Amino acid sequence: MEKTELRLCMIGFGNAAVAFCQLLLKKLPDIEENYGLKILLTGIAGRSKGSLLNSQGIDLGTLLKAVAATGKLSQKCEELLDCSTEKLIDQCDADVLLELSSLSIMDGQPAISYIEKALAKGLHVITANKGPIAWDFDRLSKLAESHSRIFLFETTVMDGTPIFNLVRETLPGCKVLSFKGILNSTTNFILEEMEHGNSYESAVKEAQRRGFAEADPSLDVDGWDAAAKTAAIANVLLKAGLRPTDVDRTGIAGISSEDIKAAQKNQQKIKLLCEGYIENNQAVGSVRPVLLDRNDLFSNIDATSSILTITTDLMGELSIIEKDPEIQQTAYGIYSDLLKLMQLLHPGRHNGCTS
Repeated sequence: MEKTELRLCMIGFGNAAVAFCQLLLKKLPDIEENYGLKILLTGIAGRSKGSLLNSQGIDLGTLLKAVAATGKLSQKCEELLDCSTEKLIDQCDADVLLELSSLSIMDGQPAISYIEKALAKGLHVITANKGPIAWDFDRLSKLAESHSRIFLFETTVMDGTPIFNLVRETLPGCKVLSFKGILNSTTNFILEEMEHGNSYESAVKEAQRRGFAEADPSLDVDGWDAAAKTAAIANVLLKAGLRPTDVDRTGIAGISSEDIKAAQKNQQKIKLLCEGYIENNQAVGSVRPVLLDRNDLFSNIDATSSILTITTDLMGELSIIEKDPEIQQTAYGIYSDLLKLMQLLHPGRHNGCTS
């Protein structure tokens, strides 16, 4: 089989992008053997690490060593660029944009504009950024369709857990009626620490020490991250047209140790629950702390684990759990979208599952 190339441009080079590049480097031989495709990374736009452009392909091994050693993208064969992300998209000569930039939870920008530009230029798009899906999913999907481009976004809610693929690929003919989930790892961890007798403040500090809570944890504890995920799921599965600001949102900052103790006394737990459903022909989204019996499935979602339950017309309730994910699961989500893209672009090429 004649080998062909698939050229990638990457926007953002944070922890998820680094983990994805490590995974991709390991899997390049599998991709070439099973799909007959050579993957080239031709451009990277990093917010703090710099930007690179090489039409012949950036060497992933050298790149990762440079980042580990210097914190920058510099390589012997490429010079760091001082150019805008938009200009790099123009010049990268790529087939696919990997949009991995930082989340702007209040408007989804500039990720939305990057996706728009890439689609207009004729690139397929894979994003791990929930902002565009939470703020502008319907329009971006129609834009991709109008340009005959593929737009994939599995990683945006539960890392590599197949939420959207579960419905799209394995539930033909089913209509999603509603969903509920525990989708924010930080708040779930904080509430569990409080159940163990720790104060809210010390639980937040422990989450920060372990690296999954930001220095400013407000996006998590005030429910904004959960609201964005709720909007994203509702937009894809319920065709809701919601935005994070449309979601009825209450965080956990008001939960006291006394509340936790009262719940325990009644054999209950407090969890931050995300819900979406249709009511009177209108989409409704909510994020709020709820009391659950200790024998409820959701009560047993501990630490940084997540769960999503969808209710369908033909299959009833289905639940999927992600157990204490690490950055590897996020990297896999991006990689799984890349494999899906290759299958869609070259349906006759796949010789088997990559190992």
